Formats: sequence, structure tokens, C-alpha cells
Amino acid sequence: MDGQSEKKVAIVTGAARGIGAEIARTLARKNYDLVLLDLKVTEELENVRSECAAMQEGIQAITLSADISLEEDCKHAVDVTKETFGRVDLLVNNAGRTKDGLAMRMDRDQFSAVIDTNLTGAFMLASLCLPMMVKQRSGRIINMSSVSGIYGNAGQANYSASKAGLIGLTKSLAKEVGGRGITVNAVAPGFIQTQMTDALPDKVKESAIERIPLKRFGQPSDVASLIAFLASDEASYITGQVIEVSGGLVL
Repeated sequence: MDGQSEKKVAIVTGAARGIGAEIARTLARKNYDLVLLDLKVTEELENVRSECAAMQEGIQAITLSADISLEEDCKHAVDVTKETFGRVDLLVNNAGRTKDGLAMRMDRDQFSAVIDTNLTGAFMLASLCLPMMVKQRSGRIINMSSVSGIYGNAGQANYSASKAGLIGLTKSLAKEVGGRGITVNAVAPGFIQTQMTDALPDKVKESAIERIPLKRFGQPSDVASLIAFLASDEASYITGQVIEVSGGLVL
């Protein structure tokens, strides 16, 4: 998007920290106006907004609280985006939650809570953004899946199912809207260094690093850089794909 006269607008969910915050900062460097969503408008989220707005002159960034498992919150977020900017060019469905546990002990609420946020929320936001993108005859949707959604993970039946569902959603939407100049892709991170992985026991981290050919965890910037590429004109012929960012974890 660098060098283009028309400002583009991105919605990023789960933008308060970790990968989502880095995606927001990276898109700000690419001159996007931003709608940053998280469950609550916290000091963390406002700090991200301030950082983004300071990246380049003229960038607008707004924050909204949204529980994306709720249809009314998704609709409100998209309505505010339309009222504020008049368009949406990029939707990054990054928000997610976990409620880990063995399947034989997992109750329905524990399963559904993860599905509702990680999968249904992404579907609702995509379906609400698509009419604007179709009218524009351009747009990008990028869904944050996971290597757990490709290969599964013990103790994460709900999370893995939600991330696998995002892959199916990605491929189906790509087929539906490709003719309107809209691409839909998924990114599947492995171990990325965030507050979540920092909290893992040392033995778990050491075991994971042993299985990663690059012998390190990834950085949020590794994921954010891929998001920026998939959103760019250079990636206009890439759609329906699932790209791992895992340091070769599953080779």
C-alpha cells in the first residue's frame, strides 16, 4: 500500500497485545487507518492505538470493545467502521481464546465458548464486511488459524476444531468472493513469543524448541510481516491458502 494515494482501512481483532498488537503496528507503518478491537478498551489497547497513530502523519486509529462471539458486537464494530471511514479493505480475524482440557472432561460450554469466539466470530465479521468489499470490488480477509488446526493438539479439542474450522471457512469464502477481487487466506502460527508462551513452564518451552528446526520461537513480527504481505497488491493472486509460520515445527 506504500505510495498509494487512497488510504486503506483495516479492522484488527485481538489488537491489545501480542500478535494482534504487532499486526496493528505493522499496518500503521503501511499507512492503514485502523479499527482496533478487543474484549475491552484497556490501557494496553489505547497504547497500541497511540503507537499506531504516531507511526505516520495522517493515520487515524480508533479502538472499540467487542466480544466477537456476540453478533450485536460484531455488527456495531462494522457499523462504526463504515460510519467513520466509509470503507473496509482488510479484516484480520486475529482474536481468539482457549479453554484447554481433555475431551473426555470437557463440557459443552467449554467447547462452545472457544468455537463461538475463534470461528463463529470470524464468520460473523467476514459476512458483515463482505458487502462493502463486494461493492468496492476489492478486499482482503486474513484468518488467524494455528498449526493446532492443521495437525491437532492433545488437550485442545475445542481450540484445534475452531482453528481447523477457520481453514474451511477461508477456503469456502475464497471460492465465493474471488470473482469480486477479494482474497481470503489463513495464517497458521506455531510457537510465537508472546505473553502466552512466556507463561509456559521452562521444560515445555525447551521441548518445543527441540522440535523446531530453527531452534527458537518466532516473533510477533514474523506473523505480522506475512499479514502485511497477504494484504498487499503483491499478493493479489494468492487466495484460499493456509501459510504456516512455525519455524518448521511440523516438518
